[in-house]
Amino acid sequence: MGLGAASTVYGYSLERHWLQVVEQPIAIPELPEPWKGVRLLHFSDLHLGYYLGITELEKIVDRINQERPDLICFTGDLVDEGTGLLPLAVPVLQKLQPPLGKYAVLGNHDWRYGKSRIIHEALQSAGFSVLMNQHAAIQKQESTLYVAGLDDVLHGVPDPALALDGIPASGKVILLVHEPDYADQALQFPFVLQLSGHSHGGQVRLPILGPLITPPMGQKYVSGLRYAGDGKLPVYTNRGVGTTILPIRFYCRPELTMLTLT
Repeated sequence: MGLGAASTVYGYSLERHWLQVVEQPIAIPELPEPWKGVRLLHFSDLHLGYYLGITELEKIVDRINQERPDLICFTGDLVDEGTGLLPLAVPVLQKLQPPLGKYAVLGNHDWRYGKSRIIHEALQSAGFSVLMNQHAAIQKQESTLYVAGLDDVLHGVPDPALALDGIPASGKVILLVHEPDYADQALQFPFVLQLSGHSHGGQVRLPILGPLITPPMGQKYVSGLRYAGDGKLPVYTNRGVGTTILPIRFYCRPELTMLTLT
């Protein structure tokens, strides 16, 4: 009983605030020379609300800026339930100014209670390109990398064919989609990397046993770098920054991921 109480106090008071920056190289076959060494900061699942406020958000944004990423990708769940913090959050998120831009998709919490339009507008006001079955072409030294984003899998209508429309067959396309287990469907399309969140890494994990609970569409590719289709598609699942349901993390620190393209 004492160990359980101590673990709960640790998970609430310490670990959920103990932000980790994970460095991860990502190999992309035939990556054009200008993109080698580009640093992509991936974060997800802020869940602004009861358990993560503006003070915490300011610290997270400062930490991201310290890493000096070339581009930033956010894979959904800006808020947990309410949208009351958005007017204060937008100017904080505007401080993220990577030279190659910042891109976002919506998550299942962003869709709840009819909030998707409000979240979409808030992210746009903060300077993010919000990709809803769309793509963005990023130029670097006359070479192009594409970032495609899908609608939320659980509450929206993801359409990868529409997101890819207009991209040449030789184009290198990074996919943003909130739910990581969508990778098994994304395999049918020419994506070179999928970035997702949603699972929180389980949020509460036990050594050896792993996560106690994972959400629908976040149960196969739970955290970190995995591969779908026998190594065909690399999938990186970010453990998220915030928490949901309970403000506790255990053996599952909040994460910012610095991906270096190779």
